Amino acid sequence: MAGSEWARLEAVVRHGLRQLRERYLHSVRDWREQGVTDPTGASDEAGESSPELGDSLLCDLPVDMQLYIMTFLTPHDLCSLGMTNHYWDQMTRDRLLWRYFLLRDLPSWPSIEWHSLPDISILNSCLSESPDGATPDYMSVYVKSCPKNRKSTRARHPIYGAVTSFLQSLVMQTEPRFAMFGQGLEQLDDSLVTRMMTSPELRPVVSILQRQIDGIGSGVTFQLDDQHKFNILTLYSRTRNERDRARVDPNVVGNKMFVPEAPGDNQLATPDNLIPQVKEVCRIVDGFIYVANAESHNNHNRPEEMAQVLAMTDPTFGPLKRPLLVLSCIAQPGNKRIPCVYMAHELGLNKLQRPWMVQNTEASTLSGLLDGIAWILNEVGKKM
Repeated sequence: MAGSEWARLEAVVRHGLRQLRERYLHSVRDWREQGVTDPTGASDEAGESSPELGDSLLCDLPVDMQLYIMTFLTPHDLCSLGMTNHYWDQMTRDRLLWRYFLLRDLPSWPSIEWHSLPDISILNSCLSESPDGATPDYMSVYVKSCPKNRKSTRARHPIYGAVTSFLQSLVMQTEPRFAMFGQGLEQLDDSLVTRMMTSPELRPVVSILQRQIDGIGSGVTFQLDDQHKFNILTLYSRTRNERDRARVDPNVVGNKMFVPEAPGDNQLATPDNLIPQVKEVCRIVDGFIYVANAESHNNHNRPEEMAQVLAMTDPTFGPLKRPLLVLSCIAQPGNKRIPCVYMAHELGLNKLQRPWMVQNTEASTLSGLLDGIAWILNEVGKKM
């Protein structure tokens, strides 16, 4: 976001907090005239009243300084501050302040899931001083979407989870299989698959290497943490030589996973024109891994990418409960990336009727990959 937009947003927050503080101080004066000595409603165990608002050095600071101090707090610390008294409870719940936190922290979130994706209208309204319609509860949106909060609330029923894991283990005797495909496998300067093959955390069991599908795909079984085995069937839209040429010349077209419905037609991504070998892969796998190119400086055809995802995950090939992991991938740590929340909206994942997660990943370091693998293994019944 541009510096001018941040300055405008901060000015709106300060203005809102200043009005809130003036309203509260007016109420405190009314309470004092009525003989109420503890407007916060807080008292210690000995029955002594807490200091009044005017006796607190922190509360005596200008609103601008209070806001400046609160911007250094984490959302967890901000909620703790709100529990001290009524004044800070109202201050820390201000919607403009949580707008600020949402815009500030959202680009740094490493993942987002299907049940916690903020609505695009809420994200757009964050740039408006007077959004139309009902005012969103930005605090609730933040708490629901933040990855740390999602992880802390994931296992609420340990007994139920243990029983479910046991029953699923009876059904799934072999290692789960995942189909991995996407532009991030072919466009990035660093190969995600090559890095996975040499990763000490993902030990490949090369002895059961799968046979290639017409030269555009192969499969290999990995072992995570020396105990969880899973198979990845990697599908490419071009051969290796064609992929190398496409990195130099972006105008190179063609997709061997799909065949045109008639000579001369565009290769539209639909379930009907998937080649038979890829259709068979889509029927036998337990989940899907889509590798998206998340580098912001590249041009992306997200509608076509989403069409390919919809074709591969079509319900005619298998149940809707099969999960989709989207690896939002960049080649090197220093490359600018598209935030995972915006990647989810660009791909239209909110329209899918199946569990999905977008996970930030780096090809060269494999940062974030293990978190994504752990999520999809959990979704298919392999409790991590």
